[in-house]
Amino acid sequence: MNKHLLSAADLSAFDIRRVLDTARHLAKVTDRAIKKVPTLRGRTVCNLFFEDSTRTRISFELAAKRLSADVINFSARGSSLSKGESLKDTALTIEAMGVDAIVLRHGASGAAVRLAGWVQAHVVNAGDGTHEHPTQALLDLYTMRQHFPSLAGLRVAIVGDVLHSRVARSNVLALKTMGAEVTLVAPPTLLPPRVETWGVGIAYDLDAVLPKQDVVMLLRLQLERQTAGYLPTLREYARLYGLDARRLAAMPGHAIVMHPGPMNRGVEIAAEVADSIQRSVVTSQVANGISVRMALLYLLLGGPAVAEAEPAPAAGQAVGT
Repeated sequence: MNKHLLSAADLSAFDIRRVLDTARHLAKVTDRAIKKVPTLRGRTVCNLFFEDSTRTRISFELAAKRLSADVINFSARGSSLSKGESLKDTALTIEAMGVDAIVLRHGASGAAVRLAGWVQAHVVNAGDGTHEHPTQALLDLYTMRQHFPSLAGLRVAIVGDVLHSRVARSNVLALKTMGAEVTLVAPPTLLPPRVETWGVGIAYDLDAVLPKQDVVMLLRLQLERQTAGYLPTLREYARLYGLDARRLAAMPGHAIVMHPGPMNRGVEIAAEVADSIQRSVVTSQVANGISVRMALLYLLLGGPAVAEAEPAPAAGQAVGT
């Protein structure tokens, strides 16, 4: 793997399989009475978050702690940033304290790339503006692989606010790398310029697409990033693009429903769909995020790759020691 994870485009098919296979082995740590291995003891990971987050920040923190790394959680609020300190100086200050990896979430697209040019520590992009969110794509692919024998040829519809979604961009890149067939479904106002160059299918009618899909991934309407009138009303959007019980019934029986969260119930997803035990894998995505981020930190910070045929560690045996 590369030194940093800044984009899903940084990952080859081999890299993705290695992360997912390693995550599958490390997931067994969660089943132990003591959910910790000493693999990254002595390493320090800093979660440098300039935007609010629940799932990503907590899962990165848990992932690092379960590998026995020390964790620093940095919040922009109450820091020297309020006194005018730049991102560069903040990052250099943190690195000077002996940090080995920096997990960055920032509101500006490209912030992770800039940070990687300033520091020697490993940089992981945990979401930069409307650009990318590669670890979300990895955990989504891991979740899909739990339900389907192969990602190659898998039919995946990504529905909603593609224009403002870093999750959509990273998923398209990762899914295409693995040979999946991706269709973006959204009103024209919520599709990015030149989206036809992405190499995926484009559709505007959700009802026409649903019967053909193995996976339907719903995106939150990011109203906080919208600066123009992209939609008539939320009710109109829900009528045309919301996944409700009627539309769920139109999907193939084996198809699953995904959502990166947080969910706007009653807008892009109905409550009965979000809570469907048979179809919704939203909570599995959250749980899988810990295992996938454990695998990523493990590989970036020096742990050897876990081979596909390698047996799972015995109870009480440390991974990577």
